[in-house]
Amino acid sequence: MNQPLSHHLLTMAYQNAWANYRLAGAWSQLSQDELTAPRVSFFPSLRGTLNHILTCDWFYVDALERELRGDDPHPDCNIFFRHDEPCSTAAELKHEQTLVDRRLIAYCEQMRDADLSKIVTIDRDTPQHDSRLRLLSHLFEHQIHHRGQVHAMLSGTPVKPPQLDEFFCAGESGLRAVDFAELGWTEALIWGS
Repeated sequence: MNQPLSHHLLTMAYQNAWANYRLAGAWSQLSQDELTAPRVSFFPSLRGTLNHILTCDWFYVDALERELRGDDPHPDCNIFFRHDEPCSTAAELKHEQTLVDRRLIAYCEQMRDADLSKIVTIDRDTPQHDSRLRLLSHLFEHQIHHRGQVHAMLSGTPVKPPQLDEFFCAGESGLRAVDFAELGWTEALIWGS
């Protein structure tokens, strides 16, 4: 079945939320000391990396939602990065990431292929102008990149990193069935009938 590109982006938003959910199931078992312990990665701790994923998601989802509503770009986009680690506990991180993941799914649900070329502006020192397609593609790649770092850092803890690559293949639906039930999702919701 041929699906529109906008549907693929919606499945990527769901995959992002699912991967964050699975990963949080692992890192939320860690003590606060383990969450903040120095680790080898671009950001020197699990908490630092998770906060980076969250603040970048806030930044880009805000820009996408503003453009959708017809609002001006955020007048102070640096507000998202004023505190490198706005969430200090696992519970805060998990809650805030879940909220922004839902916002991204809602954004992608309303999109159609004809909308993908619309320009989103981010008011930086040098304003950034990118199509919805490019901005979403960048956001998904950013999330995958840094989740991979979290996954690798978990290997140095007592908690086993979860599988994150069982989302797209139809034959692997049984491997995600429990997670989908917990999230209130179905295969038909994400993939269509």
